Amino acid sequence: MRPTLDVMGIEIERKFLLAGDAWRRHADAGTRVRQFYLAIREGLTVRVRLREGRKPMITIKTGAGDARGEYEYEVPEADARELEAARVGFVVEKRRHLVPLGDLTVEVDVFEGALSPLVMAEIELPAAGHAVDLPDWIGREVTDDPRYTNAAMALNGRPDGDAPQR
Repeated sequence: MRPTLDVMGIEIERKFLLAGDAWRRHADAGTRVRQFYLAIREGLTVRVRLREGRKPMITIKTGAGDARGEYEYEVPEADARELEAARVGFVVEKRRHLVPLGDLTVEVDVFEGALSPLVMAEIELPAAGHAVDLPDWIGREVTDDPRYTNAAMALNGRPDGDAPQR
């Protein structure tokens, strides 16, 4: 079976640590996410993600910073589970909550296992420079800090010195 293209193009995203847990009042119940990497190098990652209630996806990301190339393809679940044996680093596990923010959605990731108690927010933007009125529970921006990419954390664990609130 040939994989089908789901999303192709550029992902424009900002990442933040959290300054509190007020986001929980507006969040959904969240979904479990389990992901691992098949390749990690400067400017390129290949990830397999298994997300509760969805088909597994293989994602190829290129570039760095807030605007990156992103290509996603559906893969059979048996293939995704088999590929885990070829992973680089450890499996990243988290619960992803969706929080509405005007015309945007904040994805709040509550990390589990070795990355706990890290909690981060990601906001995908429709265009570079899109204005966002950030709520007070959004803390320090880490978009340009490579230590906070999921790929870097799969290799190196949680960045030292940061233990945001749950």
